[in-house]
Amino acid sequence: MNTERVEGLGLLVHDAARLMRRRFEESASGHGLSAAQWRLLVRLVKAEGVAQARLAALLEIEPISVSRLLDRMEEGGWIERRPDPSDRRVRTVFATDKSREAFAEVKGMASDIYDEALAGLSAEERRTLINGLRTLISNLSDGEGAGESCKTAAKEDVS
Repeated sequence: MNTERVEGLGLLVHDAARLMRRRFEESASGHGLSAAQWRLLVRLVKAEGVAQARLAALLEIEPISVSRLLDRMEEGGWIERRPDPSDRRVRTVFATDKSREAFAEVKGMASDIYDEALAGLSAEERRTLINGLRTLISNLSDGEGAGESCKTAAKEDVS
């Protein structure tokens, strides 16, 4: 493979992610949550009752960092922590009505951002892009659970 293309790929993927993240943060800033808190919230709304340790693994951040994020989110009424019925040492995390309502609103904003980012691409080109990114993630994941983001992307409407 051409070395120039390989170097360009990393920059393109990084820049695309950075620009989409920035646009999202600008759009969602009115809710007062950081990008990390939004990522956590998205995971919770899609899979409630997740253990704190599992959230840390899904978000690829240290458990202590997740604990601090959850502390702030719990104080703000965004999440609720409950003991796991099968293991009282484990705390599971649930989205609140407040966070579900905000998620529904922000999901529409994210859809608008995706439409803007994908403007000019045909439905076929969009599918090819998504499938290519899934393959890239799968090739690099070494079985470490990156399939979660691929499954999420598979559910997104990219046409």
